[in-house]
Parts: sequence; structure tokens; C-alpha cells
Amino acid sequence: MDQRHAHRKDEHVFIAEKQFSTQSNNGLDQIRILPNNLPEIAVEEVDYSTSIAGKLSAVPFFINAMSGGSPSTRKLNKKLALAANETGIAMATGSQSIAVKFPDASTSFQVVRESMPNGFVIGNLGAGNNLHAAKEAIKMISADALEIHLNAVQEIIMPEGERSFYWQDQIAEIAAELEIPVIVKEVGFGISPATLEELKKINIKYVDLSGRGGTNFARIENQRLHSENFNCLDNFGMNIAECLIASRPFENDFSFTASGGIRDALDIVKCLCLGADNVGISGLFLHTLLKEDIAGLIKQIESLKHQVKAIMTILGCHNVDELRKVSLILSDSLLNFKNQLI
Repeated sequence: MDQRHAHRKDEHVFIAEKQFSTQSNNGLDQIRILPNNLPEIAVEEVDYSTSIAGKLSAVPFFINAMSGGSPSTRKLNKKLALAANETGIAMATGSQSIAVKFPDASTSFQVVRESMPNGFVIGNLGAGNNLHAAKEAIKMISADALEIHLNAVQEIIMPEGERSFYWQDQIAEIAAELEIPVIVKEVGFGISPATLEELKKINIKYVDLSGRGGTNFARIENQRLHSENFNCLDNFGMNIAECLIASRPFENDFSFTASGGIRDALDIVKCLCLGADNVGISGLFLHTLLKEDIAGLIKQIESLKHQVKAIMTILGCHNVDELRKVSLILSDSLLNFKNQLI
């Protein structure tokens, strides 16, 4: 295993946890849901099943991409996968690019499939990888879907990062040639309407908007950066509330995942109300796992499942489709953002 790359993976996890805050800047606090005082529904009538990458999912949230590529992150991936398997939710791995280049790092990803043999496992590669690499990543973990992450901001700050970003043709080829769904995702800076227009042209159907507000790879890389200060990008991009509002004109073109600083069940429900089909959670689950181990993470996931269903009940919503019709009030700031969109 390449020790330099493995060390970087460990650094990312360490700094992400160090920077974790129970308070998020995801923008969802700027959205209010009007109450339904006569819900006329019972909890047992609520069905919150949805889809992830076009596949049926019994739960509307999942463990999103985090780790892998080193011995210590192998242990994290195993624990995350065991929790996902126990609770019946999907899980995405961290970037497998390191294992495609250095096959002895593949065990840190293979442990996910080993720990959830019948679960929904999502692979992950950075944009810029070719079709062969995508097939290798899928084979490595028998992936049910593949995330391709767009991380130009992170790469440009990272001392050892890429400096050339010709990605679109390879993404188009991968999506056209693979037999499993491809999800194009950001890594915390939000996907803009202009980018959605480009993804639409190459027939991408599944997008993780991944807004600012959670794990901040600009700040992570800035903390690793020794030769240059790139703090000007610490707050770059759109939060997930802005992303979901900006993506509304594309609701018939894509199935959206919402991610970026999700902290509780109400955040999940608000994302579903705003048009997301599912919600990805990374930092919150990593923090809980590191502090409370597998048992604590399982407890948290089960609590979120219960609370999401409870909130849907008090809103009088039988399913995710009915959440789309819930009345929402936007803050002046969000309304101004919406009105300025071109």
C-alpha cells in the first residue's frame, strides 16, 4: 500500500472529526414547515420507502461516502458496514481511486461487502478515472451503484492534488457503458444549475447535490496545506438548502440525493420536502461511531428512522410523495437567493 496516500486518508478522517460541530450551516434552519394540526393519520400508516439510484430503498437515508484506503479506515468501514447491515440502510464507500492504483489497499473497501453481503453498497471514484477503473471499483466490492465525485475545489487546494479537470467525456462513457447506476456527486460545495444542465446533456440521471455545511474539504485541505493559505475558499459554494431550491427546475430530469451537514430527523424531512428522493449522511455518523462505537451508531440510525416517521405522521404524510406538498416558508435570505437564480 502506498503509505503517502494511506496517510492522507487517515488525515482526512482525523481532521474531519476534529472540525465536526453539532451545529450545521446547511441552511435548512432557514426553512420552516407549517404544522398540520389535523393530521388524520396513524404512525403505522406511514411508508417512507423511496429510491436510491433508481432502486427501492426501505429507508430514506443512508451512510454516505467517508473512508477507506488505509488499515485504520478499513476498521472504520467495517464498523460502518456492520451498522448499515444491522439497520437495513445503504452505504457508500469512500473513494476507491487509491485501491485501483494500489490493489493492496482494496481490503479496506472489500470489508464493506463482506460485512453487508445482501445490502445496497455504493462504490466511489473520483472524476477523471476511466471506464476500466470504474469496472475495477465495481468488481472490488460487487457494487450496486457507483458514485463519481466532483472535487475540483478540494483538488486545487490539496498540495498533491490534480491541476487538470477534463472530466465530462469520461463520466459520460462510464454512465453509458456500466450496467449499474451512476450517481454524480459533489464533496461539499454544491452542484449548480449550470452543472446540472451539463449533466443532463450526458444522460446522468442520479445526482448527489452535496452542499456546503457538513464536512468541509476546503478547510481540511487548508489544515494540511503548508506552503500556501487558501482560506478564501473555506465558505465557497452553496449549502444543501440552496442546492435543493436551485435544482427544482430539474426535478423531472434527475433523482436527487441531499447531503451536506445533515444533523437530525427534521433535516432529513426538510430535504425530502424540497424534492430529494433520499438523504446521505457522513460526518454525523462518523462522529457517533468514533464516540460511541457500533452500538451507538445503530441506536442513532434507529432513532432517526423512528423520528422521521413520527414527523411525517404529524405532517399528515403517508409517503415521501406527499411530503412534496407540505407548505414551506423560506427565510428572506433563501427567498432572495431563489429570486436571483438565472
